[in-house]
Amino acid sequence: MPLSWLEALKQPNGAPFLADSLGRYGYLPNPANSNDLPVGFTASGPQGSQFAGMTCAACHTRQISADGTEYRIDGGPAIVDFQSFLLDLDAAVKSLLGDDTAFQTFARAVLGVAAPNPADVVTLKENVKAWYLRYNTLIMRALPTPPWGPSRLDAVGMIFNRLTGLDLGPPPTYLISDNIKRADAPVRYPFLWNAPKQDKTQWPGFADNGNDILGLARNLGEVYGVFGVFEPTKEWWHILGVNYLNNNSANFNGLDKLEDLVKQIGPPKWPWPVDAALAARGSAIYNRPTKQGGCSDCHGIRPGEVRFLDVQTWATTPLQDVGTDTKEYDILNWTATTGVLKGAEIPFITSPLKESDLAISVLTTSVLGSIIQNYVPFTATAQETATAQEMQAKQLERFRLPPALQDLKGAFHLPDQPSPRSKQSAPTTQYVFEARVMEGIWAAAPYLHNGSVPTLYDLLLPADQRPKTFKIGPAYDKVNVGLAIEQTKFDYTLDTTDCSDRNSGNSRCGHEFGTQLRPEEKKALLEYLKTL
Repeated sequence: MPLSWLEALKQPNGAPFLADSLGRYGYLPNPANSNDLPVGFTASGPQGSQFAGMTCAACHTRQISADGTEYRIDGGPAIVDFQSFLLDLDAAVKSLLGDDTAFQTFARAVLGVAAPNPADVVTLKENVKAWYLRYNTLIMRALPTPPWGPSRLDAVGMIFNRLTGLDLGPPPTYLISDNIKRADAPVRYPFLWNAPKQDKTQWPGFADNGNDILGLARNLGEVYGVFGVFEPTKEWWHILGVNYLNNNSANFNGLDKLEDLVKQIGPPKWPWPVDAALAARGSAIYNRPTKQGGCSDCHGIRPGEVRFLDVQTWATTPLQDVGTDTKEYDILNWTATTGVLKGAEIPFITSPLKESDLAISVLTTSVLGSIIQNYVPFTATAQETATAQEMQAKQLERFRLPPALQDLKGAFHLPDQPSPRSKQSAPTTQYVFEARVMEGIWAAAPYLHNGSVPTLYDLLLPADQRPKTFKIGPAYDKVNVGLAIEQTKFDYTLDTTDCSDRNSGNSRCGHEFGTQLRPEEKKALLEYLKTL
């Protein structure tokens, strides 16, 4: 959205929409910004025509509170209410468009004159309507009830919706509304201090990772999913037959720089005293075999695939089904009309997209096509054959993926899964999720991939003894290691489901490891986890 629009928008009470730097949604004030944009929000473009957008830090900066002190955690999973932000922004623009007096005030602020030219006001209103049509279509079709709540969102579902629903249709709207589905498989925001190191990423482990080009693929997918501009067009003289960079807002150099910054983020250190003797006993428990209540078999750090010279990755912690919520696999099975990308392919990597295809295949083609075109430009010359079909055939004939881009072949791939899926309570080997390393785990509550367990202590309980409901917010429990029982930041309580419905999106089922440990062993283990 143009920054001037966001600055001029009002809340229902008349206060600026950006009042309190969006702190009411959990976003954190950034004194470096003079425009009230919080941490992770940025303005780009020439002065006077800047656009507001989001960076990694909006979703991956955490602040917790304990004993009256606030602690900022770079790279930590944000405790923000993204769905309320999206809905309130929709409501603010809808109200603006329905109130002529309010729009005149808005126009004066945006155009910077006390008495704007009526024609300019009409043009501005048409531009706002055009923006709102796309945004409102996404919001009304995608956002679920009950809501995700603070600290969670259906990231994969929203990326699929944003890309296939808003970018691949005919101009001027580019909409394919029926591609937008209810994004009802929320996961907790992941922490970032391990992101560049793991040799696979994403909760179901469907993306190869561990070097800069795979990091670029991961981050470019985020750009396309979080409101970047992407308007590919069929143009036979472009490599691969599609111009993926047509009106494309992705800043490839900027994404490289962001990845370099993420590499500098280490796991946060527990800021309070630790009982060293108790933690030592906990270390011994942590390193036991899994059957004896240990953790390191699944969560320990091991050397992974060497993808670039001497850059060592961490091996992905085991991808296995431990009985946790399965809803994300429904999202991975989504199909979409491919629109302008029908027939598009990446030779030797992807198959041509059918008229209706898997949304993850559309994402793969879009991301890989953009990266390849950015680094391997090729267009027609006067000496080339004149027909589109022959020209494209010649391009594909001479196309070879440069060595530096070879790893893109594994950028995204659909995990093995059953079809059709069904509700079930018994663990299988088919709904796999990544175990994740434990470094900094104390700062990553709520737990399990879908954020359905409030503390590490609760995670050591059998599923039927875990809290059925709990509040979410920044207040921290230093004893049980996670979310405090009482929260004042948000008026939100998460209702979870038991093992009778693993496919609810909110199931607290699964990962019943360490549940048989004696109370004193659990206490020691928790003390050790604080030190990682």
